[in-house]
Formats: sequence, structure tokens, C-alpha cells
Amino acid sequence: MSLPDRIDPRPPRRIYRWDLDKTYLQTDFDSLKDLLRTAFQKAHEKVAIPGASALIRELSENGDSRLCIVSGSPKQMRAVLEEKLKLDGVRWDEFVLKDNIGNLLRGRFRALRGQVGYKLPAILESRVKAPAEAEEVLFGDDAEADAFIYSLFADLIAGRVDERVLSQVLEAGGVYPDDAERVRAAWKQIPVADPVRRIFIHLDKLTPPAHFTAYGPRVVPIFNYFQAALVLLADGHLSAPQVLKIAVEMVQTAGHNIITLSNSFQDLLRRGLPLQQAAVALSQALEGPNKLLAAMRPMPDILSAFSKRLAALGTPPPPPPVQAVDYVSLIHHALPRNHKGRTKPSP
Repeated sequence: MSLPDRIDPRPPRRIYRWDLDKTYLQTDFDSLKDLLRTAFQKAHEKVAIPGASALIRELSENGDSRLCIVSGSPKQMRAVLEEKLKLDGVRWDEFVLKDNIGNLLRGRFRALRGQVGYKLPAILESRVKAPAEAEEVLFGDDAEADAFIYSLFADLIAGRVDERVLSQVLEAGGVYPDDAERVRAAWKQIPVADPVRRIFIHLDKLTPPAHFTAYGPRVVPIFNYFQAALVLLADGHLSAPQVLKIAVEMVQTAGHNIITLSNSFQDLLRRGLPLQQAAVALSQALEGPNKLLAAMRPMPDILSAFSKRLAALGTPPPPPPVQAVDYVSLIHHALPRNHKGRTKPSP
């Protein structure tokens, strides 16, 4: 009996899509000086946002997921960015960077800062190659249009956005015709499904979470990756011990402490996130002696108090249905201030 030449990896059950700048990496590009410093940083000089690499590593532990990175960083930074990810122990399956040199040579100046015409076709084309049943979780930040783009991506493949609205959004976003055609071509190849479970927006600019209410409960603004880990525990993507490992790393390497983590937990509770079972699971995971978790004391007492408080609130209401998002109105809030696209979509 002959053996196969290779054994193909099993299809991914979950896909995690990440941005890099201000989502994974602490990056400043608000001035020319910041841009130059970022461009010339070596891999070991780049700093990951606390908890980000630990979260990615824990999400990959089951071996049934894919990590897809789509970053607005230029292609010329691939070597240093890949080296940084390797230093952090992050393994990726797909890594897309922006062709800024090509945009310059072609006189596509809007594309240098524009994100809708870059990220939307990139993630749609990636989805074409994904199994129809694969769930997705996306990670972005509040410095660009990630909440808008990711939500539009989710609603396009779920059949909640039609051709008319898409055309209005692409026109209002100043998307170049060839990129608009890429969007439509990829969209038409994707089977209708509703795979996007969560969209996390890292609040690098400390944008108030209420700013994202228009996108519905699928979009979860986070101040740190302990908050993302808590929600992913509640959603079944992580176990309680995995969340605690992320928290321990944030305490030991990034200056977090029990107060900041407790405040992060309470912030999510105030916003109505369904964390009742997550609090119980964490409490159980912290019971008994464990040297690794010694840094987390007195977390068990805090979680116990949370559990009692949540129990007093009774059974949480069912999550609200996915709400319709008015992308034609929201596109203008998502664009950079100096965007040169149309100010109004065509009727």
C-alpha cells in the first residue's frame, strides 16, 4: 500500500483576522517623525501591545484555526515584521501588506491612506478560500476604519447588504474602480453564511466605547487584551486556564496588576457583556494551590464577589438580534479627515 506524498492540514474551524499597527503593535504614525522612527525600527525594538501575542498563541493551541494578518504597513517592512512575529512566538498562515510603492507609481494617492479599498477586497478574497462553515473573529483598532470595514465584510457575506448599498459605500469611500471590482468579484464567489462571531476594536485612541454602538453587539471595543480574552472565554474560544495565562503574562511583563484587570472585568460587566459563566469558570480555575497563578492573588476573592453579584442579577437576557447597520451614513465617520473621495454617494 502506497502512502500519500503529503498529509494536508485539516480545514480551519476558526479564522482569526488581525491588523498589526495599533492592534498588535504599539505604533505611532501621527507625525512624519513618528513615521520615520517606525520605518527604521528593528524587529527587537518593536513592542507588542500587552497580551496580544499571548492571546494569539492561546487561540492557536487547538490546532484547528488560521491566523490571517492584513496590515496597512508597506510591503517593504515584511522582513522586519515577520522577524518580530517570530520573536513573539506567533505563527501565521496569511500575511498581506500594502503596496504603497505601487500606489505611488500609479498615482493612486487616495490609496496611500484609504483603508476601505485595501482591506475590504483583501479579506473578501481571503474568505473565498475559507471553508463555508469556518467561524471568524476579527481584531482591529480605533485609529482607522476597522470597525466599519469588518462589519461591512460580515454583513456582505451574510447577505444583509445589497449591491446598491455596496456601490454607494465604495463610491463614498473613494475606492478606485479596480479595487471596487475586486470587492464585487470576491463577494460573488462566497457562499451566503453568517460566520463572523466577534469584532474586537482595540481602543488605542481611547475612543469611548459608545461610539461603536451603531455597529451592534458583535463589535466589542476593548481597552486591553484581557477584556478580549474574557469575551472569548464566554464565547467558547478559550478555556479559563488559558485566560489566566494571558492575565499572568500581562501582570509579569507589562505592568498590569490586579486592580487594572479587575477594572477591566467590571467595565465589560457595566457594558452588559454576558460574562456570568466566564466568572464562574475563572473562579473554579483559581481554586487550590498553583504557583503559576500566585501572581493573580487576590483574584479568587474578586471573582467570587463578581459571581455573587452576577447571581443576584439573575439570568441575563438573550443577546439582541443582529441589527441593521446604516453603512451609507457611517462611511463618512469612518473616513480619515483628509479623505478626498466623494462627500455624498450617488442616489
